[in-house]
Amino acid sequence: MLAHLSIRDIVLIERLDIDFQSGLSVLTGETGAGKSILLDSLALALGGRGDASLVRHGASQGQVTAVFDVPMNHGARKLLSENEIEHDGDIILRRVQSADGRTRVFVNDQAASVALMRELGRHLVEIHGQHDDRALVDASAHRMLLDAFGAYRADVFAVSEAFRHYRETASALTRHRKKVEEAAREADYLRACVAELAELAPISGEEEELAEERAAMMRAEKTASDIQDAQEVLSGHASPVPALASLLRRLQRKVEEAPELLGEMVESLDSALIALDTAQSAVDVAMRASEFDPQRLEKAEERLFALRAAARKHSVQVEELAALRTRMESDLADLDAGEERLGKLEAEAREAKRAYDEKAAKLSALRRATAAQIETAVMAELPALKLERARFIVEIATDPQNRQEEGIDTVEFWVQTNPGTRPGPMMKVASGGELSRFLLALKVALADRGSAPTLVFDEIDTGVGGAVADAIGARLARLSESVQVLSVTHAPQVAARASRHYLISKAGNAEKVTTGVAVMDRAQRQEEIARMLSGASVTDEARAAAERLLSAEGV
Repeated sequence: MLAHLSIRDIVLIERLDIDFQSGLSVLTGETGAGKSILLDSLALALGGRGDASLVRHGASQGQVTAVFDVPMNHGARKLLSENEIEHDGDIILRRVQSADGRTRVFVNDQAASVALMRELGRHLVEIHGQHDDRALVDASAHRMLLDAFGAYRADVFAVSEAFRHYRETASALTRHRKKVEEAAREADYLRACVAELAELAPISGEEEELAEERAAMMRAEKTASDIQDAQEVLSGHASPVPALASLLRRLQRKVEEAPELLGEMVESLDSALIALDTAQSAVDVAMRASEFDPQRLEKAEERLFALRAAARKHSVQVEELAALRTRMESDLADLDAGEERLGKLEAEAREAKRAYDEKAAKLSALRRATAAQIETAVMAELPALKLERARFIVEIATDPQNRQEEGIDTVEFWVQTNPGTRPGPMMKVASGGELSRFLLALKVALADRGSAPTLVFDEIDTGVGGAVADAIGARLARLSESVQVLSVTHAPQVAARASRHYLISKAGNAEKVTTGVAVMDRAQRQEEIARMLSGASVTDEARAAAERLLSAEGV
C-alpha cells in the first residue's frame, strides 16, 4: 500500500508530508483547494509525464517521493530484481522535476528510467476517474483481469508454454525446410566441392608445415650447390692437390742436399696438403649431410599451391578448408537425409500445434464460463448505483487460427447503458459518470484479484447524490477490506464511511498561497461533512445530518 507521500515545491504545495493507512481514506476540500494537485503529484511519482509548469513559482525544482509497503512476493519486487535494484524494505519512488523541464527518477535511491518508474507505478497504484484512460478502460488489460477473476493461472501458463513450444517447432521446421531447399539447389556444386576437398584432404595446420618445409628445402638446395662447388675445387679436375703433392715429393728428395733452403718450404707444403685433405674430408661429410631431393621440394610446392588455390576458390583461409569440407559434407548429409528429417519435424510441429489448440480451446472455454460469472457479479452491483437498466458484457472474440501466447481470445469489456441501445466498448459507450460507476462495480467484483494494492478514485461520485452516493461509499468501503482505497470526493455519504479523513485547504495572502493537508479528528470530520452537506454556510441542521451519517457508520 501507499504508506507515505512527500511533496516539495509542486504548484501550490511548498512542503507536504502525508502518512497513509490501510482501509478507506477520503480527501475532501473546497473547489480549488488543491485536490487535483495532490493527485498530479502522485501521478508524477508513478511515472506520469513531467512538466516544468508543475514546479512552484520561484523554485528551481520540485520533488515528489512515494513510499510503498508491499509483500515480498509482490510483482513490483520481481521487477526491481530484474533491474538489479535492492528492495529489502519499502519501495521508494522519487521524482525530481526541474524548472528547466529536465526530470530525474530514483527508485530506492538508485537512478532509474521513467519507463521503469511507470511500470512500477502500474504494479503499485491504479487511478480511476471520469476521464481515466489507463486502468480498467484499457482493453489490453481486460483479458488479464478476466483470467485473474477466474483464478486459472495454471491453464494460462500451460497455454503460454504450449505456444512457445509450437513456435519453436514451427521455426525449426521452417529453418530446416529452407536449408534443404537451398541444399537441393546447390547439390551438384556441393558434391563436386566435397569430392575435390575429399581428394585434397586438407589438414589443420598443414599450410604452415608445408611452407616451413619448403623454405627449409630451398635453403638446403642453395647450400648444397655451394658445397658441390667446394668439392669440385678440392677434388675435381682443377684440384691443386695432385700438383702440390708431386711438388712436395720432389722437394722432399732434395731437402737433404739443401736443408737450409728447402726445409721450411717442404714443411709448409706438407701442412698445406694436410689442411686440404682435412677440408676435402669435411666437404665429403657436408655433401652426405645435405643430400637434397628436388622431387620432394616439387611435391611440397605442388601440395602447398593446391591448398592455396582451393582456399582462393572458396574464399576462405587455407586453415578453414578442413572445416569447410565438414560443413559441406554436413549439408550434403542434410540433403540426403533431408526428407526423413523434414518429415520428423513436420510431425513434431503438427503435434505441438495440436497440443496448443487443445489447451487454448480449454482456456477459451474457461474464459467464457468466467465471463458469465463476472457479468453476474458486476450486474449485481449496478442497481444500487442507479444503473439498474444497464448491462455489463464481457465480449470475447475467439479465432482458433490466431494463435498467440495468451491464447486464441480477444477480451473486451462492453456495456449497454439502456435497453434498446447498441452495446459497445465501455470507454466509448458510457458517459463520464456512468463510466465511473461501471469501473467501481467492476473493481468491487474483482476485489483483490488482478488489482494493484492501492486504488485511487478521483471524484467518481461527481453528479450523483443521495442513495447513489451512499451506494458508492458502501462499495468503496467494501473494496477497502481487500486493498487500500483513496478517494477524492465531494459526497458526504462517501466521506462518512472513511476510516481516515484528510482535509485539503489553501492558506496564505495576496503574495503567496500554499496548499496543505490535515488529518481530521471526529469533531473536525463532522464539521467538514456538514460543510459538504450545506455549502458555504454550515447550519445546525447540516451538523446534525453529518452526525447521523458518522454515527450510522460507527464513527
